[in-house]
Amino acid sequence: MATIKDIANRLGVSVSTVSKGLNGASDISEELRQIVLDTAVEMGYSTKRSKKEENRKLCIFIENMSYQSIDEFGYDLVLGFKQNAFRHKWDVHIVPVTPAFQEEEKYDTYLLKNGYCGAFLMGFALHDEWMKQLEDTTMPTVLLDNFIENNPNVCYIGTDSYEGISMAVNHLYTLGHKNIAFLNGSLYSMVSDQRQEAFENAMHKLNLPVREDLMAHGYYVSDSAKYHVPGFLAAGATAIMCGNDLIAKGVIDECTQRGFRVPEDISVVGFDDLSIAATFDPPLTTIRQERNEIGKCAYVILNSLIHHISISKTLLRPKLIERESTARRTSK
Repeated sequence: MATIKDIANRLGVSVSTVSKGLNGASDISEELRQIVLDTAVEMGYSTKRSKKEENRKLCIFIENMSYQSIDEFGYDLVLGFKQNAFRHKWDVHIVPVTPAFQEEEKYDTYLLKNGYCGAFLMGFALHDEWMKQLEDTTMPTVLLDNFIENNPNVCYIGTDSYEGISMAVNHLYTLGHKNIAFLNGSLYSMVSDQRQEAFENAMHKLNLPVREDLMAHGYYVSDSAKYHVPGFLAAGATAIMCGNDLIAKGVIDECTQRGFRVPEDISVVGFDDLSIAATFDPPLTTIRQERNEIGKCAYVILNSLIHHISISKTLLRPKLIERESTARRTSK
C-alpha cells in the first residue's frame, strides 16, 4: 500500500505538501491538491484518518431516484442502509448526483478528498461516466442493480428479476392469460435488460407467443402508459406486466379511460410493491422487493468490502403479492 512518502517521491514534492493535499489544507493550490488526490488514488493510497472512530464516513450517491418520501422507491433502501450503519457507528451522507457532477468529479478522488471509506450507488445508468470509472476503482463500492466485472472492490446487490418476472407471468398464465404484454422501464438500464430477458424466457417456457407488438420500453413513471397501452389493447392483450408499480398505475388509469375494466377486461401486474400499491383502484398485484432488507444488506456488503472480503453479487428473493388487479380470463 502506498504511503504519503511514496506519493511525494512520485510527484517530486515534500511530504508536508502531500499531507496538505490529502487533508484539504487551504494553503496549496486547488490544482496541486487535485494532482495529489489523483496520484494517491492511482497508487492505491488509503488515508489513515478514514479509519479513525471519529471519521467513519460512508456515502450514498443517488441519481434518477426519489427517496425522501415513504411512498418513494429509494426511501426504504436509504433507511435500511442507515439503520445498519448507525448500529455500527458509521456516519452516512447522502449525495444526489447528476451526469454533470460525474463529469466534474472523479469518483475515487471525490471519496478520498471527503474522507469516505466506501459508497452505495443507487439509480445509476449503464452509460454514466462513473460506471466507466468503477471498472478500475480501488474504493469499496456497492451498486444497486448494476454490475462491474473483474473488480473485487465492487459488488452488485438487487432482487432476482428473473425469478420475480417468472412468478408474475406464471400467475397470469394460471389465470388463463396468453396474450400478455410487457411495458418495461428505461433503456440503458441493467435491470430493464434483465427483466426483458426474464419476460421472454418465462413466456417461452410456457409456450406463449412473444410478440413485438406486445412489448415496449418506456420510463419508470406512470406517463409511459399513455404511449404504449393503446397499442397493446388494439393488439388484443388481456394482461399487462409492468416494469414497476408506477408504470402499472399509469396502465390502470389508461385502461380505465379507454373503457377497459381492471381486472375484468384486462389484468395488470406491477413490480416493487411500493407502499401506495395497495391503495390503487383496484389494489395492485405486484412483485415485492424487500427494499429495506436490500439497504441493510448493502451496508453489510460494503462493510465486508472495506475489510477486504470480496463479494461479487447478492440477490434477494422476490415475492408475489396477489391483490385485485388480476383475475381469471373470461372467454368472449
